[in-house]
Amino acid sequence: MKILILYSSTDGQTKNISCKIQEILSYKNDVELFPIEGSIGLDLRSFSKIIIGASIRYGKHKPEVYNFIKMNKQILNETKNAFFSVNVVARKKEKNTPQTNPYIKKFLKISNWKPDIIDVFAGKVDYPSYGFFDKYIIRLIMFMTSGPTDITKSYEFTDWIKVENFAKKLDLVS
Repeated sequence: MKILILYSSTDGQTKNISCKIQEILSYKNDVELFPIEGSIGLDLRSFSKIIIGASIRYGKHKPEVYNFIKMNKQILNETKNAFFSVNVVARKKEKNTPQTNPYIKKFLKISNWKPDIIDVFAGKVDYPSYGFFDKYIIRLIMFMTSGPTDITKSYEFTDWIKVENFAKKLDLVS
């Protein structure tokens, strides 16, 4: 089976998750991985599954994600597909499912797309890699949401077992 994984990553965690999914699916499938910005010119109809992963920054998915879906909705609807969002809000148990995560709900409403499989993964806060503005705005957001605020550290919240289970679920859908 030929599978396409497209990702939109702000700081690299969505790419890392996409790479893990690719690694798992590659045991039985031909899997290609591209940033969503690099998808122009791809023959989407040549793939039997299309998976899109997108990160959140300041409450929003990047416009490129919505543009891709808008431009390719017919192909997406004709092909087995999946979507996952990566956001730090999903670190909280009460917001780590597609049904309870506010960004998944917002995404589904704005995109007007109904993926076959949807999931959400907690991301990573990597204070040392952020510029001045992002470091302190994200720290303020973390403070307001009872998250970690030590700007000398990185905090990875991704549940890699959940990512593996998502990939296995994708492998079962034909």
